[in-house]
Amino acid sequence: MDTALIVFLIGFTLIFIIRIPIALGMITTSIFYMLVKGLDIGLVANQVLSNLFSKYILMAVPLFIFTAKIMNTGKVTEMVFNFANALVGRLKGGMGHVNVVASIIFSGMTGSAVADASGLGIMEIQAMRDHGYDDGFSCAITAASATIGPIFPPSIPMVFYAMLSGASIGSLFLGGMIPGLLIGLALMGYIAIIANKRNYPRGKVYTIREFIIYTIKAFPALLTPVILLGGIYTGVMTPTEAGAVAAFYAIIISIFVYRAMGLKQLIDVIVDTVKTTGTLTLIVGAAFTFSYIVAFEHIPQYIAQFLLGITTNKYLLLLIINILFIILGMFIDTSVITVVFIPMVLPLVKSLGIDLVHFGVVIVLNMMIGLSTPPMGMLLFIVSGISDTPLKIIIKEVLPMLLVLIAVLLLITYVPEIVLFIPHHFGAH
Repeated sequence: MDTALIVFLIGFTLIFIIRIPIALGMITTSIFYMLVKGLDIGLVANQVLSNLFSKYILMAVPLFIFTAKIMNTGKVTEMVFNFANALVGRLKGGMGHVNVVASIIFSGMTGSAVADASGLGIMEIQAMRDHGYDDGFSCAITAASATIGPIFPPSIPMVFYAMLSGASIGSLFLGGMIPGLLIGLALMGYIAIIANKRNYPRGKVYTIREFIIYTIKAFPALLTPVILLGGIYTGVMTPTEAGAVAAFYAIIISIFVYRAMGLKQLIDVIVDTVKTTGTLTLIVGAAFTFSYIVAFEHIPQYIAQFLLGITTNKYLLLLIINILFIILGMFIDTSVITVVFIPMVLPLVKSLGIDLVHFGVVIVLNMMIGLSTPPMGMLLFIVSGISDTPLKIIIKEVLPMLLVLIAVLLLITYVPEIVLFIPHHFGAH
């Protein structure tokens, strides 16, 4: 191990000890490494930027972000929530079930766990409070159900994974459908148990007429995932084009159908999207520079050799990778994990003959579990902030839910057909 690599590893460790912004830390560490190594910084920057600019699929990311923010600004979240309430609210622990079903529906529009928790989550937590649910439980199920967002298509993390691995984005989206529904069913099973134990109430029983009314009102919003996914899977649109169409459709229904957004709100959404995209782009750009160094030093090969030295059993290696990435997810932003750490294990995954679509869905669910895992799970901080609920109360309630999510993770890890069934039978795989 030469001096430059030692500097690189020390710098990477200090990023988390000193708690400096991750993008700034990665760029600074990379520059120090290149200076010590004697590399031409301008030449490296040119290679990294050329590689980054060729990833046209990245253009889909700001479009999905924009669509999510439009949905949260207009009355779309309210219509989705009311429809879910009419659908499953009458069950024991009804508001908890509504929380999960609304998240599944909303995930088909945004592809973002943060958008779900911060937008729809406000409404879900307040409704559960009004019906007598404990604050900790309400916040925990909101965070746990928000993890469905990037699993059920569309998915922003899957776009990044497709860019890095070369896996089909259409097949990844299709592969996330059954796991997304499984997560929802598993969480609803847990809610049913807790609702009986704590005697949480049933919601209102809606008449057929009321259900039809709420369905009609929500129908324009419910069409969003149909337009987005239908466009991709019929081959009419690329994911980027589908993201643009979905964003345009979200504007139309928010302004002209629900009349919930004016010009000022639209401008605010555009500005907010630019800010979010700028922050994300800075992280991705820094991570690409970081990944260049990782590849230059052949770190993925060393990791593969180390893990294969432990075992050559692909099932055991999948377990080890899952454990490592869950630990990473407790401390590190998912965009950094995706762009920096996934390329480190991809050569190993390919050498073991593991399907890249299967692995992609598994690793995205893994990272989403990290978003709800203490101590640094972003979703925990979001639901705590929007509800003024102490974090320690939420953590106590979310731990059993994490076990439910991990059970689903292990199921799709070791039964690949759960992920691959729809891509194999209905998509180009």
